[in-house]
Amino acid sequence: MPKETFNFPTVKLVLFEMKFPHLFSIEKRIGDFQERIMSDFPKSKLGISRSIVFSETGPDGKLVELPDQFSRDTGVKTWVFYSEKNNIRLEVQTNRLILVSKKHKTYNNDGDTPKFRDYLGKTLENFFSIVKVPVLSRIGLRYVDEFPLPELKNEVLSKYYDSSFPLERFSLDTVITGATFNTSVKRKNHNLTYIETLIKKDDELKLVLDFDGFAKNVSPDNCLNIVDELHEIIDEEYFSHVKEPWINYMRNGKFDD
Repeated sequence: MPKETFNFPTVKLVLFEMKFPHLFSIEKRIGDFQERIMSDFPKSKLGISRSIVFSETGPDGKLVELPDQFSRDTGVKTWVFYSEKNNIRLEVQTNRLILVSKKHKTYNNDGDTPKFRDYLGKTLENFFSIVKVPVLSRIGLRYVDEFPLPELKNEVLSKYYDSSFPLERFSLDTVITGATFNTSVKRKNHNLTYIETLIKKDDELKLVLDFDGFAKNVSPDNCLNIVDELHEIIDEEYFSHVKEPWINYMRNGKFDD
């Protein structure tokens, strides 16, 4: 399908994540990294998350002594950089980096801005220039789409989407709470986890599509190329199953009669 930027895209979240061995030197270099990305992520904050440990009391009514590692646990630092204008957020920990967009129009379509790939490319370039990562244990690209079904009927879902649900066996108008289909497959030497969920609330029915493409043991020099390949896999999977009325909805925000 030709590349097209839609006025009413169904994508609600795009997330990139890369994991690597703990690099404690990141804390000393995070200020330099912040200065390099400040034009794209002008605001920042520091978050600290801690593990919650439950312990029973001993026979004398006193708390059982916790292992020494818990007394040393000061929490996991997360450096957060974000742009409220473009609704995009970057999170950095000593063993991972996450880029999240909730205002997504395009990954890399010509002439359209802002592009998710532009943010990602500059972020990776600046990060790898000051942090020497030997290998990326996992990189992933995730897309979450939501589509509001106009009616609770099998033929309506089939009109808009080539669903994985066994519609010949179950009728949508009898669904009480929802349904989920989940699978992980190989695609072009990479991995793709696909989750399709019907969410029913009152008389409203929403179809949620969750595409998670990922690769393991990736060289930092090849990271962006692999992300491009993961995007291509997700893009092909998505457009091979949405139908013309779905695409028309993304163009004009209206359901077909």
